[in-house]
Amino acid sequence: MNWRGIIVNTTLAALAVLTLFPLVWMLSASLMAPGETNVFPPPLLPRSPTLANYRELFATAGIARQIANSALIAACATALSLLFNLGAGYAFAKLRFAGRDATFRALLGALVIPGQVAMMPLFLLLKQMGLVNTYAAALVPWFASVFGIFLVRQYALSIPEELLEAARIDGAGELRIFATIVLPLLKPIVVTLAVLTFLGSWNDFMWPLIVLTDRELQTLPVALAGLSREHVQDTELMMAGSVVTVLPVLVLFLALQRYYLQGLLMGSIKG
Repeated sequence: MNWRGIIVNTTLAALAVLTLFPLVWMLSASLMAPGETNVFPPPLLPRSPTLANYRELFATAGIARQIANSALIAACATALSLLFNLGAGYAFAKLRFAGRDATFRALLGALVIPGQVAMMPLFLLLKQMGLVNTYAAALVPWFASVFGIFLVRQYALSIPEELLEAARIDGAGELRIFATIVLPLLKPIVVTLAVLTFLGSWNDFMWPLIVLTDRELQTLPVALAGLSREHVQDTELMMAGSVVTVLPVLVLFLALQRYYLQGLLMGSIKG
């Protein structure tokens, strides 16, 4: 009997249970009647499962508009991020232009700068442009990222130069080469970058809180934070809101996890 394997698997299973327990209890609490969790210790399962918390969340709190805002911003942020990061990453990997390597090293240096440092100057710039309290302001930080450019570049370095040169000899332009040859080869990293960007923009709290002051434009995390101040004792309602927040991105990640992990692993190995 392989005792070492049994011990390792048992330990991993225990850690998985500890990790998943808060999520499972969140779902269970969202199905409890109001006030049912206000005891010690709180129950693990609802006595009589109900969807009343979800009905109140959508009917009374009007959270549907914020869900739509989050979905719109996350989808647009993902599309814009792919457009700019894929183009820039491929250019740094395969195109030759003056200052390419120096510019890339400067970008890598920016990775050590916390994103919060740029929030104030970016907010003041958007204010001067009249973009505060608009969807455009919420999208600006997602146009391009140093990490996204780095991820695409490291993966694109593995594309054979001979393949690109053969296309150029056949008369293909750079845009056609990128669209018909490079993009299909970048599929794993495209999915990886799309998942990372969608998750990041969907869960983002600080930047939408700063630039979106109108409740009709607010995203789901910001709306739930405001709702928690109004319903501080309504644990079940807050858990229902948390389920609504987590469920879409969890489904997305589980559906695309094969491509996501493949992109991360291949990008790190080939880079």
